[in-house]
Amino acid sequence: MAELHEMKVIGRIRSDFQEKFGIPRQSGLVQALRAELVFAPEYRNPDALRGIEGFSHLWLIWQFSKAVREDWSPTVRPPRLGGNARLGVFATRSPFRPNPMGLSCVKLLGLREDPELGTVLQIAGADLLDGTPVYDVKPYLPYADCVPEAVGGFAPAAPEKLLRVELPDPVRALLPPQKLEALTGVLALDPRPSYHDDPERVYGMRFGGYEIHFRVRDGLLSVLDAAESSHLTD
Repeated sequence: MAELHEMKVIGRIRSDFQEKFGIPRQSGLVQALRAELVFAPEYRNPDALRGIEGFSHLWLIWQFSKAVREDWSPTVRPPRLGGNARLGVFATRSPFRPNPMGLSCVKLLGLREDPELGTVLQIAGADLLDGTPVYDVKPYLPYADCVPEAVGGFAPAAPEKLLRVELPDPVRALLPPQKLEALTGVLALDPRPSYHDDPERVYGMRFGGYEIHFRVRDGLLSVLDAAESSHLTD
């Protein structure tokens, strides 16, 4: 029988991603993305964050809350390999793991004092769904966490921007500049499943309170329209 240990949720993420579709597959790929970490009431003691402003980046340890399963598979199909080749789950960062835990390095932008929520961490580059439970925050230490000679296996370098992105003027006028920059970065990474390549298919994704529809043809992602979304996260 598996040995079990209790984990405490110290807070939850507030981000522009209302669904899994479209989230970058690693943190830091789209620095224009903005998010906040709101601590649970019992962890809103300001002393717990004393000195954190001295660090530029943080590690977040969190749960793939939409990928929790009772069973697990020893092999998975990484999107980076086109979704066809199988590798061992412990040789990948797949969310489908015995323990659905994620690890993200994010940039600390600052601390926001909220009269109801206490001290809120403002971060950039997060690859996290809105409402994601966070188990811990640790400072990034360049002397220990950066290994210049490290080898990246089947993912030796960050993926290049795969697509050119075309946004019509009505969409540019609808979205605030910060969200527009972040959305463009997300779309350029090609949010479609790796096995999809249908130039006639129209995709939809929810981002920052908007429903975005787009089509991809010959390396060009064309946003067709955007409208305010009525979807609420649980």
